[in-house]
Amino acid sequence: MEHAKLDEFNRSKGKVAEDLKNIVNDTDNLLHATAEVSSQGLKNAREKLTEKLTTVKSSLIDAEKKIVQKSKQSVAATDKYVKTNPWTALSIAAGLSLLVGFFVAKRR
Repeated sequence: MEHAKLDEFNRSKGKVAEDLKNIVNDTDNLLHATAEVSSQGLKNAREKLTEKLTTVKSSLIDAEKKIVQKSKQSVAATDKYVKTNPWTALSIAAGLSLLVGFFVAKRR
């Protein structure tokens, strides 16, 4: 089930990235069109850009909801794990702290 959610999240992320690339391309086309096209052509280009922008906004909103939901699930799972395994969580935190401290000390 988690794997399906991760796949859905990755698809959404890819869709948003694709939509953003399309917006950039359409904006570039609009800039080139303004130099050579009549006012009707400019109107059509603006309508197309507005449509794409609306699609991207919708995709970003959907992606944001999924990210927030995934983050809440991760926080809840971590909280549950720490409450059921406090000594293990403390050991992991101490080990990571030692590891970070070791690497920081080596850099100096």
